[in-house]
Amino acid sequence: MPPKSIRPGIFKTALLSLCLSTAGLAVQAETTVTAVMHAPLRAVDPVISTAYILRNYGYMVYDTLLARDSKGQPQPQMASWTVSDDNTTYTFTLRDGLKFHDGAPVTAEDAVASLKRWSQVDKTGQVMASLLSDMSVVDEKTFTMTFSEPTGIALIALSKPSGLAPFILPKAAAETPISEPITSTIGSGPFKFVEAEYQPGVGATFIKNEDYVPRDEPADGLAGGKVVKIDKVVWTTMPDSMTAVSALLAGEIDFYEQIPHDLLPLVEGNPDFTADVYRKQGSQNLARMNHTLPPFDNPKMREAVLLALGQQPMLDAQVGAASDYGTICAAVFGCDSLYASDYRAEDIIQPHPAEAKAILDEVGYDGTPIMLMHATDLNNLAPQGPVIAQQLRDAGFNVDMVSMDWASVVARRASKAAVADGGWNMFSTTNVLPDVGDPIGFIGVAAGGESAWFGWPNVPEIEALRGKLARSSDPAEQKQIGQEIDKLVIDNGVMVPMGEFYNVTVKSAKLTGQLDAEAPVFWNIEKAE
Repeated sequence: MPPKSIRPGIFKTALLSLCLSTAGLAVQAETTVTAVMHAPLRAVDPVISTAYILRNYGYMVYDTLLARDSKGQPQPQMASWTVSDDNTTYTFTLRDGLKFHDGAPVTAEDAVASLKRWSQVDKTGQVMASLLSDMSVVDEKTFTMTFSEPTGIALIALSKPSGLAPFILPKAAAETPISEPITSTIGSGPFKFVEAEYQPGVGATFIKNEDYVPRDEPADGLAGGKVVKIDKVVWTTMPDSMTAVSALLAGEIDFYEQIPHDLLPLVEGNPDFTADVYRKQGSQNLARMNHTLPPFDNPKMREAVLLALGQQPMLDAQVGAASDYGTICAAVFGCDSLYASDYRAEDIIQPHPAEAKAILDEVGYDGTPIMLMHATDLNNLAPQGPVIAQQLRDAGFNVDMVSMDWASVVARRASKAAVADGGWNMFSTTNVLPDVGDPIGFIGVAAGGESAWFGWPNVPEIEALRGKLARSSDPAEQKQIGQEIDKLVIDNGVMVPMGEFYNVTVKSAKLTGQLDAEAPVFWNIEKAE
């Protein structure tokens, strides 16, 4: 009973006011990070495509068995491992506390089913599978992988940080045929996907997974404890870059993953924002030809393209002339990789239109148009088409540059039909440097014909060397093999390197703790009020 000096009505009013005030504080305590990512999220299957936005989605919702630290070394994440004395059998044991978002425990059966699906399409996974003689569930938390010969491919593959990272899905989802995209969004990762708020191509919402049990170790690269310090992450799509920068300046968004380099002056020097370069998220440009259709089923025509293209105009268009954010580099596997090579650097870095035209004259090129796909809606891809088209025209090619959004490029590049029936001759894209620096897993060099990446080059010598590299444990031998692959890639026109560049991520100064990792992850980030 309240004191006599306070009327009951007044007491009830004060109590109601206190409750409302407390509720208001609870609402204010929720921390949301609103981010504009480099591309819109249009699908939710992290294995069905090499699009990096799906990789980023995967790291939000799913987890991996192993992860690489800031030094690139594999570390336990969902599982620890032991290796037999003859280096042929790996035993993986899931750690305690792993649960899917629906409350079901993560089991060894989930892991095995996920790895089987992933290894059908990932290049590192395919090499691993070719050496694998058995993968078996031992008990609810343990499974083994036995190889036909000693190899370190298991740790390389299961800690793969990018491209198609080996995310662990529930068994039911992982048993979906690879030809069908999964629709489930149930993972076991540090964030939960809010399906009710998902608008494909428009926006996606993730909330903190309160049941997630992070590892005890500090976060280090993609390894260590995935400690979520915010309540919600919202990915919103803003195709117009100036609109995104305006929203950043107005405080409507907190995080701009890849600001166009020419808009950097709008935020540089402003204490309300930080601009950071994460070198592990740097990228290599590449041009890709369709080896299955004329004219690029002819090796000489692919050689003409190699000689026609040059890197500096591409980098000038992407990051600006004399910029510190781009560098010319002939190495197929990246300037700073173990396998870096300057093989045919002069031919690759500088355009040679006269030499290219001489080849066209030699083969009797009849002027049939080259159908070049040009993605217009991504900052780093939009400049590529016009640069490549002009360099090809300077060398005597007739180019039909067809502009479309990136989603349309992704869909059309999978077609093996004739150009008139929806096929293509060329496209260009980027791959992040961690993917580029891995000769076993880099999709740009795999050359197994039907099983290769879009363009479907068929160079058995490359595939044999990739297998040999997977079996090697000698760094000197690995380097030699990688450089042999580099030569074969260039001489066979598997891809044309078009220079390297670094993205700039701009964030509100209220955000701290972003990890220097191969992908933009949102655990460890804090937001000050």
